[in-house]
Amino acid sequence: MARIELRNVQKSYGAAEVIKGIDLDIQHGDFCVFVGPSGCGKSTLLRMISGLEPISGGDIVIGEEVVNDIPAADRGLAMVFQSYALYPHMTVRQNLSFGLENLNTARAEIDSKVGEVAKMLQIEQLLDRRPKDLSGGQRQRVAIGRAVVREPRVFLFDEPLSNLDAELRVDMRGEITQLHRRLQNTMIYVTHDQVEAMTMADKIAVLRLGELEQFGRPLDLYNRPKNIFVAGFIGSPKMNFLKGTVSADDVNVVDLETGDALRLPEGRFNQVAGQDVSVGVRPNHLSIVSDGSIKVTVKSVEQLGGEAYVYAALSNDQSFTLHMPGQIGAQIGETLSLSADGDHMHLFDTASGDSLRAD
Repeated sequence: MARIELRNVQKSYGAAEVIKGIDLDIQHGDFCVFVGPSGCGKSTLLRMISGLEPISGGDIVIGEEVVNDIPAADRGLAMVFQSYALYPHMTVRQNLSFGLENLNTARAEIDSKVGEVAKMLQIEQLLDRRPKDLSGGQRQRVAIGRAVVREPRVFLFDEPLSNLDAELRVDMRGEITQLHRRLQNTMIYVTHDQVEAMTMADKIAVLRLGELEQFGRPLDLYNRPKNIFVAGFIGSPKMNFLKGTVSADDVNVVDLETGDALRLPEGRFNQVAGQDVSVGVRPNHLSIVSDGSIKVTVKSVEQLGGEAYVYAALSNDQSFTLHMPGQIGAQIGETLSLSADGDHMHLFDTASGDSLRAD
């Protein structure tokens, strides 16, 4: 079993604390994605799990074994890097078989495993080429194949698709997801792209400044973000936020900084009169109406045929995004009146950033 448990894992470089005591439990067979902005510590955490980076405190448990002092080569893991890390002087076949040769695996077994993996990843016709003769997507397939052929307990991916163009990234996302379904191994995948996280993961760990903000299933994070950071990071386009104060006369009304008043659904949140709050509304949970509580000025419109994005601004110049199905007739400079769907509204305490959701 390849369950991975992090117990108060820490990492410091001198006085700089990079990973600040993370607790995480990744079940066997899960596809877990570490996501967060640049510098949040996600790659450092992955390297600590792999053994390429020593930890400063806590325990890393793989299966039932604490691996803090076990070398990377003996942890039973395989890592796929952003830069592919292929041996340029070797053919694809040699790159795939190199790790098995170092383990003194029998030649017949090596040939069988290399052939099986090449067929799985559709790189059979590339076996006699060298990395310089491959496209970026082909190189990444070879890098993944080199990991698969070793039959590791856990696969680790460190932003493996960031060097590929947008269309190829979509294709490779699907291939890695299918590979996970086929192999059923535990996989940990690092990315700064939350779309990758949402489309690939069984579980997502959202990191910020070396701390774990929230861990859970993609739609749980999307529908029930723990705080304003997770709400703003998960979802594309990102959630809109409206700052205001809970009315002293009616706790179900927020007096917005723009001068408008927005009614909250009753019983959904634990707000109190006079509390400074931020109302969160996703771009696809807005409607254009004649008498809405939110007034915006259109700055630009993207018509994509089957859907449209309107990029606008509130009266305080804060940006605001609207996502509509189909096509829209909004013009630059036009003022739109919007209504927010109360069933999908979020509310956060401005001071702490924590969600005020009641249930």
